[in-house]
Amino acid sequence: MSRRSKNGALWPRDSGRSGSRTRAARSEANGSEPIKPADSPVLITGGAGFIGTNLAHRLLSDGQRVLLFDSLDRPGVERNLAWLQRTHGALVEIDASKVQDYARLRRAVRGASRIFHFAAQVAVTASLEDPFYDFEVNARGTLNLLEAIRERTQPPPLIFTSTNKVYGNLSDVGLRETETRYEPVETEAYSHGFNEKRPLEFHSPYGCSKGVAEQYVLDYARSFRLPAAVFRMSCIYGPHQFGTEDQGWVAHFLIRSLQGKPITIYGDGKQVRDVLFIDDLVRAFLLAQEHMPSISGQAFNIGGGARKSVSLLELLDLMSEVEGKAPDVRFGQWRTADQLYYVSDTRKFKAATGWTPQVSLPDGVRRLYEWLRQSRQQSAQPSIEEVGPILNARPRAKRAPRILDKSVLNNTALPTLESRQPRLWKSGRPGQVTLSPSK
Repeated sequence: MSRRSKNGALWPRDSGRSGSRTRAARSEANGSEPIKPADSPVLITGGAGFIGTNLAHRLLSDGQRVLLFDSLDRPGVERNLAWLQRTHGALVEIDASKVQDYARLRRAVRGASRIFHFAAQVAVTASLEDPFYDFEVNARGTLNLLEAIRERTQPPPLIFTSTNKVYGNLSDVGLRETETRYEPVETEAYSHGFNEKRPLEFHSPYGCSKGVAEQYVLDYARSFRLPAAVFRMSCIYGPHQFGTEDQGWVAHFLIRSLQGKPITIYGDGKQVRDVLFIDDLVRAFLLAQEHMPSISGQAFNIGGGARKSVSLLELLDLMSEVEGKAPDVRFGQWRTADQLYYVSDTRKFKAATGWTPQVSLPDGVRRLYEWLRQSRQQSAQPSIEEVGPILNARPRAKRAPRILDKSVLNNTALPTLESRQPRLWKSGRPGQVTLSPSK
């Protein structure tokens, strides 16, 4: 028996491992299990997004069927979907549904050989505007997926992408300030970044919802022995990324510059992140699935590491070299929960799988820039007829945003631009940005 929650999600009435066996036996009796591996697609939730598209392309290129489970709510995903269809044809399938829809998600999980869970509300600012929606997608959607997996007699392995925001704003970390960046005073953090022993401290509703979701994944691996692992990811960039101010900042900077529009820096621009090119992340996903028996139930920090760290100012300098001109830059107020310095210590995952990032920052930025430049030349949006043949669509009601009191937003996250002239950026010696004073 099952029951529905107030929002309509289907929740199993059974509890405990015996309940899982009961539901699994019922599924097998209904003909949903077992499924031959050769006939089973890889399920990617959020599969039409930036990361999902790149992973899907790699799998499809190897002849693997892929089922993309995606609400198609985010701008640009239709273009990714159309590209996958043109490139791979019938090997790619789409279920245009939300992870909050337990029945549709359960049906998708029933036939999956492997699962990658990327579907998420990804913006800190959006989570502050509408915490309920943020929770429904990130926390409840993940729990829906875990319960659907738990019904399988042979649960497929799961990789879940979490975030470095589960470590909070790292305000306790001692930093020194250089001309272009912040960096840790402590030698270990400076040399390697932060490892998984770092205490969790969820900041912002987004950090809370992703943190809750990842803890459910880890606990289901412990309590129900689901084969599952968590990636706490830093900044990922690469082709098929339609970055915004809220997510995908490397692509966003390049897009704004290509459009001839100013780039807004919130804070002083010395914030540092380690960045990872998408091809390196896809390799990490495949290695994680390959090593699932030994890594299940563990979380891993995934990013470019200390050698691929960059501040916002330093990226602007690199952009000047790639584009041959300095971008137009303006400044705004600091944003809530913004970490001054975050770099992933990836040694745990390297020890478990042998993985190391291979794409250098300059090479990765140039490759993304060229893809964005070519994409702008082919910017026509695909028609529904083009996407339609693989679109198992359903009508989707538009969600009205839940706007909080403006004073709350102003005090927490949404900055207003400072009324000053843009600053100009000039290249100094390698790795250095020289700031000319504002007039």
